[in-house]
Amino acid sequence: MQRFRSHSEHSLDPKGRLNIPARFRDVLREQYASEMLIVTNWQQCLRAYPVLEWEAMEEKLLDQGRMQPNFSKFVRYLIAGVSECPVDKQGRILLPPTLRASFAIDKEVVLVGMLQHFEIWDKNAWEQETRHTRESFEEFSVGLSALGIL
Repeated sequence: MQRFRSHSEHSLDPKGRLNIPARFRDVLREQYASEMLIVTNWQQCLRAYPVLEWEAMEEKLLDQGRMQPNFSKFVRYLIAGVSECPVDKQGRILLPPTLRASFAIDKEVVLVGMLQHFEIWDKNAWEQETRHTRESFEEFSVGLSALGIL
């Protein structure tokens, strides 16, 4: 099974188009049979989902989200940011200006594979996040042990 793995650095062109790495496009084609991405707001970055993964997320929000207290605020935030982004013949997507502005994504970005989706980070924000994660790595020990990884 192919998944979104690794990370890569990219520059947006003046129109806000982002090159999707060939290995990510291969996952879209071979695992999901579609080159359409659903891009939306997340906490500190944008998230890009294959359509099938996004539809599964929507079903969870519909079925289980209503049972979570104050969850409508999160759903509103997430759904309001949704943009359908087809991959063009040159392997690019157009990131709408509103989504870019929300996360100060200007030119330099980092794409980070997250197995079933990938994230789009402003390069400086990604470097800060990576530094923070490295510095607090021991916080993950309990979870890693529970998974049998540590």
